[in-house]
Amino acid sequence: MFTIGAVFKQKGYTRTFIYGGDAAFDNMLNYFSNNGFDIVDRKKWHRVTPAIDTKRDHLSDAEVSFENAWAACDGDLLTKLLQVADTQYEKKQPFFNFVMTSSNHQPYTFPEGVIDSNEKTRNNAVRYSDKALEHFFTEAKTKPWFKNTVFVLMADHCAYSAGRTEINIKNHHIPAFIYNMEAQSPIEVDKLSSQIDIFPTLFGYLNWNYLNNFFGKDITLMTSEEERAFIGNHRKVGLLKDKKLTVLETQKKHATYTWNQKENQLSSIKTDSLLLRETIGYYQSAYELFKNGGLKINTLQK
Repeated sequence: MFTIGAVFKQKGYTRTFIYGGDAAFDNMLNYFSNNGFDIVDRKKWHRVTPAIDTKRDHLSDAEVSFENAWAACDGDLLTKLLQVADTQYEKKQPFFNFVMTSSNHQPYTFPEGVIDSNEKTRNNAVRYSDKALEHFFTEAKTKPWFKNTVFVLMADHCAYSAGRTEINIKNHHIPAFIYNMEAQSPIEVDKLSSQIDIFPTLFGYLNWNYLNNFFGKDITLMTSEEERAFIGNHRKVGLLKDKKLTVLETQKKHATYTWNQKENQLSSIKTDSLLLRETIGYYQSAYELFKNGGLKINTLQK
């Protein structure tokens, strides 16, 4: 597949996936390895299909102070990230590190003494994750690589967003930050957009030209007519545009709603045929690209 990693490869960056658990979970190991990423996780070795030459590191027992069934705690994971970045900097190699945290997931367990409560609740787990990030940035600011490093922080989903019932739009509203851009004053971008738009936006800030077949767009360049969001759950996928949500279901079923943002309510309406075709076009095209390998990396030129 053609991924954001391919863009970083064009620009001469290493690419590393860093996770505090077993990267084989949810097919992440095969996905990242086969897309050119080195792996840092909790396992000492992996079998990747097909067999490829991938560099691997791991969080050793000595580096883990606390872990649960998911993974090592966020504090240990981010400490490992600092170590990896230090090594990359010493080798004078531009780096892109993709880090997936876990502590704010059930069972909501975390090291004692970091926050003022040890109660196993979602709010406390998020408070712990927040504290771990605060410590990470305090340490990162002391590093020689900090001033030339951009940080992207983004949720993959909110709580209760993957249910089997109708799509709840509010539960798909996530935070995303691009931090430490040189000569860029802090701004808030309030446009309807999706996760897939964050990296094209970053590449726009960096003024990069690159060959790609991304569906994502530079948010800062979006017109109001171009604003849209892709959302879905266990069995449904949708396109939100102009406060209309078109949902594609199994067995070629579909439905369209208007969205009352203030009340977070969906009201069924007659399907707009153009919006329906646009929704089908996005998801069917993405499927065809995935099925057929997308834009081949070996066709790229610097």
